Amino acid sequence: MATVSPPAAAGDVPAGERGATRIADRVVARIAARAAREALREAAPGAPTDAHATVTVAHRDVHPPFGEARLRIAVELAYPAPIGAHCRLVRRQVTERVRALAGMTVAEVAVQVERLNSPLLTDRARGRVR
Repeated sequence: MATVSPPAAAGDVPAGERGATRIADRVVARIAARAAREALREAAPGAPTDAHATVTVAHRDVHPPFGEARLRIAVELAYPAPIGAHCRLVRRQVTERVRALAGMTVAEVAVQVERLNSPLLTDRARGRVR
C-alpha cells in the first residue's frame, strides 16, 4: 500500500523550487484588445470601432515577476476623428489594463490604424464616393 505524504507548507519549500506563474501571450493579447475597444467606445460613443492585438512578451528573471510586454494594437476608427487623440487613449488604457490585470509592465504599445470608416460609405451602402 502506498503512503501519501502531506503537502509541504509554502515555508518549507525554497522560493526557487516552488514554480512560477507565466501569463500566456494570448491572454495578454485579449486583455489589450478589450482595453483598446473600451478606450475607443469612450472616445467615440456609438461609432463603429474594432481592435485586435498581437503581442510579444519579454520574460525577465528580474522585476516584475510576470515579465514585460511589447504590444501592437490594430484599430478601426470612424472618420473624421482626432486620430492622434484616439491612439493616445488606446495606449494609456492598454498600458493600465495590462499592468493591473496581468501584473506586467508595458514597454511599448504601437497603435496601427488599419481602416477609417466614413459615414458617407455606410450611408450609401458602401457605394462609390467622389
